[in-house]
Amino acid sequence: MTSTTPAPPDPLAPARLGPVRLRNRVVKAATYEGLSHHGRVTRDLVDFHVGYAKGGVGMTTVAYCAVAKEGRTDRHQIYWTDEALPGLRVLTDAVHAEGAAISAQIGHAGPVAAPKGNGLPALAPSRYFPQATLSFAREIDHAGIERVKRAHAEAARRAIECGFDAIEVHLGHNYLISSFLSPKLNRRTDEYGGSLENRARLARDTMRAVRDAVGDRIAVIVKMNMDDGVPGGFWLDEAIPVTQWLEADGTCDALEMTAGSSLLNPMYLFKGDAPVREFAAVLPQPLRLGVRAVGKRFIREYPYRDAFLLEDARQIRAAVKLPMVLLGGITDRASMELAMREGFQYVAMGRALLREPDLVNRIAADSRTPSLCIHCNKCMPTNFTGTRCVLVDRTTPRGADWGRPGGYVG
Repeated sequence: MTSTTPAPPDPLAPARLGPVRLRNRVVKAATYEGLSHHGRVTRDLVDFHVGYAKGGVGMTTVAYCAVAKEGRTDRHQIYWTDEALPGLRVLTDAVHAEGAAISAQIGHAGPVAAPKGNGLPALAPSRYFPQATLSFAREIDHAGIERVKRAHAEAARRAIECGFDAIEVHLGHNYLISSFLSPKLNRRTDEYGGSLENRARLARDTMRAVRDAVGDRIAVIVKMNMDDGVPGGFWLDEAIPVTQWLEADGTCDALEMTAGSSLLNPMYLFKGDAPVREFAAVLPQPLRLGVRAVGKRFIREYPYRDAFLLEDARQIRAAVKLPMVLLGGITDRASMELAMREGFQYVAMGRALLREPDLVNRIAADSRTPSLCIHCNKCMPTNFTGTRCVLVDRTTPRGADWGRPGGYVG
């Protein structure tokens, strides 16, 4: 008697993610759009995501919707105020009208936040001085921790009110919860510091709060680091047990593994060219001079290859049974099919779709279609002016009504 291994799924066939039915297994990854204003949705932001829906993705991800005012990385970023909700409903309705699902990435930026723009200090597990903001991040106290947990749960509830199909809870890139996981950034001596179990407490408690708040009314995805890409940080040997704990807790429907630190090593996630000059050009002084002088020490360059996170992600895949999204260097039908053969249920595409929003439709029409993205990463500095591929559009996509009431929706 012989057993047969099931054929891997077709990445462009319909699939389920928790309670949500997707028209295919391709997710537009969360890439900060830089197209909200004063925390509200603009027509440009709607058009940005409708473009990916028209282009064929199964689901597009709105990045990044902070759970608290002080948790924003930019002063214009959306957070879950009453004023933001009508525009978010316009956005979800517009994406649904094109046949795609839509997810909201929620989280708290912690030490990666912008204290000057927010008018509030950044928060961290332990006092820290982020060089990018030139101001100390304050150690969050127990009352603040409880507030952040509740804020995640409230954001998840509001996402349902606004018509989102899924939420992606940000546990990566040394944002607040990720910084608690990091032994480099977390020097606490209470129940949230020290052992891995203690450092993972905020992640697990937050995910429990979210799941208890929403039940199975919305798909819940965890985006979590496999490693921070810095010595002394969070690494794969600790990521594996944390994902196993999250699975045992039953608080998420899927895992999307990522890497790198927005605080300490941002290019570790992206691979490819390091656009130091372009970053310097959009930064205010004195940061501009600093990046020009020593930027290559911070904005490091890593060689690109397709499916570049697969080697580490397959170790997580072997350790858990949860559905997983493969992120990192998914550019064509071949890399999608590779992910399916390796046991991943979904793929996330970022830069390739910034270059060609209709790439999924074109791959569906011709499986040999290549991506035109050259991994120059010059799209990254554009999130200060409206995220885009500079090889396609050298002007900001922000419309003439940018910053005026007429530019808002909802």
